[in-house]
Order: sequence, then structure tokens, then C-alpha cells
Amino acid sequence: MAKDSAVELEVGDRTVRISHPDRVYFPARGETKLDLANYYLSVSEGIVRALRERPCMLHRYPTGVSGEKVHQKRIPHGAPPWLETVRVEFPRYNRHAYELCVTEPASVLWAVQMSTVEFHPWNSRRADTEKPDEWRIDLDPMPRCPFSRVRRVAEVAHEVLDDLGITGWPKTSGGNGLHIYVRIEPRWGFTEVRRAALAFAREVERRAPDDVTTTWWRKDRDPELLFVDYNQNARDHTIASAYSVRGVPEGTVSTPITWDEVADVEPRECTIATVPARFAELGDLHAGIDDTAFSLDTLLEWAERDGLE
Repeated sequence: MAKDSAVELEVGDRTVRISHPDRVYFPARGETKLDLANYYLSVSEGIVRALRERPCMLHRYPTGVSGEKVHQKRIPHGAPPWLETVRVEFPRYNRHAYELCVTEPASVLWAVQMSTVEFHPWNSRRADTEKPDEWRIDLDPMPRCPFSRVRRVAEVAHEVLDDLGITGWPKTSGGNGLHIYVRIEPRWGFTEVRRAALAFAREVERRAPDDVTTTWWRKDRDPELLFVDYNQNARDHTIASAYSVRGVPEGTVSTPITWDEVADVEPRECTIATVPARFAELGDLHAGIDDTAFSLDTLLEWAERDGLE
């Protein structure tokens, strides 16, 4: 293959052209743009499930992750006619955008061709973008918080979810934290989902006061504690999806795990070099996430009890 000559990948019944396939995107081990495309092909079932029908912000790195990052909401002119989109409104700015709406693996590979590394979907779907069907629990460690504390808090969060009769689906963040996703009935708006998430965070804090903070202002938080970031459920807030690669030199991946793995998982070992074999062996550990949608009624009762806004 001539240096930086384009290649064509067969993706289902589509053909996606990848230009500059030899461009190094991840300098730690030297993975290229083509390696990134092949990674997403290897986990296509999982990444499509995580993104399906959701407005999606793209984090693009035109020259690799050591270069400039571009946050892209709007699909550019010239996108292929088969690419699906969803219109989302931004009332605060009196604007709207047509964002990528993944429905098949080819749309993921098209985004890679556009130099996308990270996929950041909304927690609602295009059937009603104002009614989330996903509640996100973001266990966000402060700068001096050890990962052992993240593990402990994840188990406390699991305990609270069990008490609520709710199934949570954990994953690494691709950074220093963990995420837990819950499918919810699309009955509430963003404000109510965020309020329920705050009630949950406060309960986790009550059970683990030496490990957790829900203090809003970062400057006021103890740098050794873990922040349960309930605000990730606010409108137009997004975090990296399951199977999304992160824009770091090591090419870490936000990787679904089992609850039994929380005690031993090493997030930095989950990369585009290792996750394909894991996926081939285990399949998509979030395959059942859409089977049951849960109610937020109890959490909203807790929020009312605690006077939370």
C-alpha cells in the first residue's frame, strides 16, 4: 500500500473510504487511522448498540490525538445520502443542529473517516430527544483520589441500585473513573432525570461519606474524594459511549465490564489493542441493557424528601 493512499472498507452493504490510513493517531504504540477504523469494525455490534438512534457529538482529531481536537455537532455538507441525522434544538442560543444518528456500523466508520476518535451521544433518542431513556452515573475521581476508592464507591452504588431493584451496567470511562448506565422509562425530562441522579448521588454519599462528595463547585471539593457527577444527566451534556476510544496517546477505550470485574479491572489496560480480542471472547457485555427500562419514581420521592432541585 502506497503511503497515505486511501483504502476502501466493506461495511455491511456500504463501502466507506478511509483516506490517510497510515496517519498515526495514537503515538504510544503507533496505531493509525486505519487501526482505529478496524477497531470500530471489530466492536461494531457494541458501538452501534451504545449509539443507536441518539444525537451524537463527535470529537475529531484531524492530525491524531496529539493535535487539535474539534467538537463537532453539525453534520457537514457533502455527507453521504444514506447517513442518518436527527435535529436537535438549542433554545438558549436560538439555534438547531442536525447531528449524527447512528443506525448502522457504516455511519461509525464514516465518522472515523472524518477523523472522529470519540463518540459522545445524548442520553435520549431521536423519537423524543427531550425525554431521556438513559440515566448515567459518572464516578469521577478528583486529582488525588486513588482508583481503589473508585472501586469502593462503585460497589456502594451497586448496593443502592440493588436496593432500588434497578440493574446498572458498568463500564470503564477510558480515563480514571467508572460509569454505570441504567435504562429508564422515557417519561421524564432532563431536569427530572438530573434531580433523580442527584438524589441517588446523595444516597451514595450518605453511605460512603469518607469516599464521596456531591459538592457542586470543583474548587470546594476535597481532591482525594470521588465526585458522583449527577450533572452528566443535564440536557446536552454528553460523555463517551461504551466502546468509544478516548483521545489519549494510549488509545484507551470506555469498556463494558461485569460487576465481578470491578474489583480487578485496570482501565489503562483496556485499549484499541486489547479490547477487540476481549469483545471476540466475551461479546458485548451490555447486550441486555435494552431489555428492561426502570422507573425513577422512588428516586424522585427521595429528591422531594430531601428538598433537592
